[in-house]
Amino acid sequence: MKFLHLATLATAALALPSDSLAARQKKTCTSPKLRKSWAKATATEKRSYINAALCLATKPSRLHISTHRTLYDDFGYIHAQLTEPQRIHGEPVFLPWHRYFVQVYEDALHSCGYTGTAMYWDWAADWAAPSKAAVWDPVLGFGGNGSDSADGNGPGKLRVVNGPFRSLHPTYWNTAVDPHWLSRDWAPGHPEGGQAEMIGNAYSPTVMDEVNSWTVYDKFWPALETSPHGAVHAGIGGGRGDMGPVSSPNDPIFFLHHAMVDRVWWQWQQKDPQNRTFAYKGVRNDGQNATLNDVLPMLGLAPDGIVRDYMDTNGGALCYIY
Repeated sequence: MKFLHLATLATAALALPSDSLAARQKKTCTSPKLRKSWAKATATEKRSYINAALCLATKPSRLHISTHRTLYDDFGYIHAQLTEPQRIHGEPVFLPWHRYFVQVYEDALHSCGYTGTAMYWDWAADWAAPSKAAVWDPVLGFGGNGSDSADGNGPGKLRVVNGPFRSLHPTYWNTAVDPHWLSRDWAPGHPEGGQAEMIGNAYSPTVMDEVNSWTVYDKFWPALETSPHGAVHAGIGGGRGDMGPVSSPNDPIFFLHHAMVDRVWWQWQQKDPQNRTFAYKGVRNDGQNATLNDVLPMLGLAPDGIVRDYMDTNGGALCYIY
């Protein structure tokens, strides 16, 4: 299933925190940090993560954009600008670009006092009943679905009415300036047609086995991007939620979703580290062959990266495991 709506550097005063790309590249990764599943995190860890994510909406933007003022909106803006036209989806850079993007988000959380790592939602474990997953807890999670009864949100959106993120007010919908309350539109299940809620059947064990059966990168990444990745976006965002449009980082659950995508890639790499850690192959959307020297653009949110530096989570610019 396709992903719905396939989806200047800051001033010195707004510089990246000390654990930024430049600082990390000078370190040797001897003690990689462990990224946890949200379901296995402690209540204290969850509260700390949530508070830091909310803090991003109080931090000044790193971009020189007149239409928004906060670091929170920077993430949705950058993702949308790089998706229309397609520069980070539907081509080999999809996995390393989003790996770097999640790391930039983790660094931003650190600037808000968070001391942990990025966490992931193991949607592959929750595929049979995604709506009951721990990530949707109204207190120690991301809140639930949007509501038709919520007013004041403009046409075509379902406002999230519970949970710690219910007061988030994103600036962008796709690439347009369209301020609105955080919205979700969970895809309902249709058992009579074999369709699970939130399109869970598209990230079932059978599907994940098929994805992981590919032994070469240019077969593996399209399989992962199309069905599991795209289905989770569509299952949460639908047509009236923030996870549907290309401004999908509006919804903080985006980063737990993409940490899980990254984990699936990391596990695939670990099955054959010698041959898969730096396996990177395919044709870019501009018709050129992909190389490890391809650029990972961040448009001023963080320094541009290079694919090679983000292939190994235990080296280069990174230092974590799952």
